[in-house]
Amino acid sequence: MKSLRDAIRPTTFLQPEALSERLGINLTIATETFQRTGSFKFRAAYNTALNADSSHLLTASSGNFGQALALACKLLGKRCHVVMPETSAQVKIDAVRSHGAEVVLIDVSKIGREERVDQLVSEFPEAYRASAYDDDHVIEGNSTLGDEIAARSDFEAVVVPVGGGGLISGISKGLCRAGHRAELIGAEPLLGNDAARSLAAGELVRNEEEPKTIADGARTVSLGKKNWEIVRNGVSRIVEVPEERIKKAVLRYFLDVNLKVEPTGALSLGALFDIAPAIKGRKVCCVVSGGNVDPAIYAGILQESV
Repeated sequence: MKSLRDAIRPTTFLQPEALSERLGINLTIATETFQRTGSFKFRAAYNTALNADSSHLLTASSGNFGQALALACKLLGKRCHVVMPETSAQVKIDAVRSHGAEVVLIDVSKIGREERVDQLVSEFPEAYRASAYDDDHVIEGNSTLGDEIAARSDFEAVVVPVGGGGLISGISKGLCRAGHRAELIGAEPLLGNDAARSLAAGELVRNEEEPKTIADGARTVSLGKKNWEIVRNGVSRIVEVPEERIKKAVLRYFLDVNLKVEPTGALSLGALFDIAPAIKGRKVCCVVSGGNVDPAIYAGILQESV
């Protein structure tokens, strides 16, 4: 059985001159687009499947965690069910199935993801319920990216996409154990700004419904409870990114870096468009969480620029 370190691919670090000049900062991109299954989620999923005390795992996912957990279970010889919204990108639904997992599609206007997982738990009581973000195994798996960032350079700021909070919590943990003192900044969709509102209120705040943002990996109702404790203590601020700025970031990655990035992965650059003047000249790491974008959505974003 492989260890987590053996199973994951090291992240790819890029130093985009055009974007650095455009933003006026010393920019490094840490991109997980080349990670197994195309996003950081494989770190979390493999660590969860490796340590789960069951041969059957259940989860709810917009796609990235689902396909990552499906592959992890395949590699470790375990069974997997993934609950996904019908509105998930078809490329992600197909990817989950391609790794041998059983996909359960739902209409989120009629039943919540976690409610459907509750039903599966009743049907398979021996299975391990895997959260895509609110799980110690997930946070520890994602902390390996924090380790890599800490070992790479003395960054003054690290900007990270935020959905459920699993990635930024893990990166915070990795940076802290390395004694790295970079300012940790979150980036989330304005349409789903529960994390920003939580940080401002000093308590966990929830969205009333699943956010209708193009950043499908950030369509979460709230941060996880475990994630919130880490975010509250380790994140300095969370930037709310409008939809048009998310699209602009996807486009700039395509034009300036020749990198295919999904909208959720582009959140951190979208945040930098807003805060770059305030951190001018600083050494910044911009985290790209993944590149699994639906072809139709990607084509539409690029077409808008023509």
